[in-house]
Amino acid sequence: MGERPVITRHDDEVLVASVGDVELFTYVHRPSTPAFEGPKPYLHPVRTLAGDVVTAFRPHDHRWHKGVQMTATDVSGENFWGGNTYVRDQGYVALPNVGSMRHDEFTSTDSGFEETLSWFTEAGENWVRESRSLTVRDVEEDAWTLEFATTLANLRAEPLVFGSPTTNGRELAGYTGFFWRGPRSFTEGTVIAADGGSGQEMMGKAARWLAFVGQHDEVDRSSTLLFIDHPENKNTHWFVRSTPFAAVNPSFAFFDTVEVAAGESLSLRYRLVVACGEWDREHLESYVEAHPW
Repeated sequence: MGERPVITRHDDEVLVASVGDVELFTYVHRPSTPAFEGPKPYLHPVRTLAGDVVTAFRPHDHRWHKGVQMTATDVSGENFWGGNTYVRDQGYVALPNVGSMRHDEFTSTDSGFEETLSWFTEAGENWVRESRSLTVRDVEEDAWTLEFATTLANLRAEPLVFGSPTTNGRELAGYTGFFWRGPRSFTEGTVIAADGGSGQEMMGKAARWLAFVGQHDEVDRSSTLLFIDHPENKNTHWFVRSTPFAAVNPSFAFFDTVEVAAGESLSLRYRLVVACGEWDREHLESYVEAHPW
């Protein structure tokens, strides 16, 4: 397209990035979120270059799902995901442990922004200092890329242990981290992954990349979301569903907990390619090869 992404709106609550007359995403950094839903920044709506929305907001089945978010289901027993907490041998329980991720400040960059946040437990303790960056890159005729990077610094005097429902005993429910919830019309969409992987059989599997193809209501179009894991991310396993709803999460603590010592930090990086149309395996493989880390 030849057009550069620009910030077209920035106020006390939201930041909007656009290319031409298309608003690529709205980043809500100070949301009006009920405490039980785990207040945190989110991207919604996220759009293709054709203007089609590829995110869902506060769906009735999981009201804490909001577009694209950085989340954490279990941080030393605290829930920065929202909703009920999975407890071993009990199931999901409402606990007084739902924390929040609070925006501190922005720093603008040429094609995106950097942000610092503070993670507070429900009891008001500041456990994590986060530095994240969101960069728009590789704007082409039919696709653009969001590169998301985060560093989570442990502020406690003891280790932070990151886990998931699966590390607490729920089989194949290891969701935590960078999470996308797709539109309702994407239900029963197509999942394609690296090295011949496909379908919901990718749940809990490892792969360098994973894509989700969905159809839109109202318009005769499809869109493709391509998630690319960074090679330095350790132990990524995919949480992916096409039914009963569309969701993708490259989980960093699916089967095993991750411990971050006092004074230490955890860094993660991902790319999300938002593409027009239905990309097949050949198209996806050639795109990944042409856009290395």
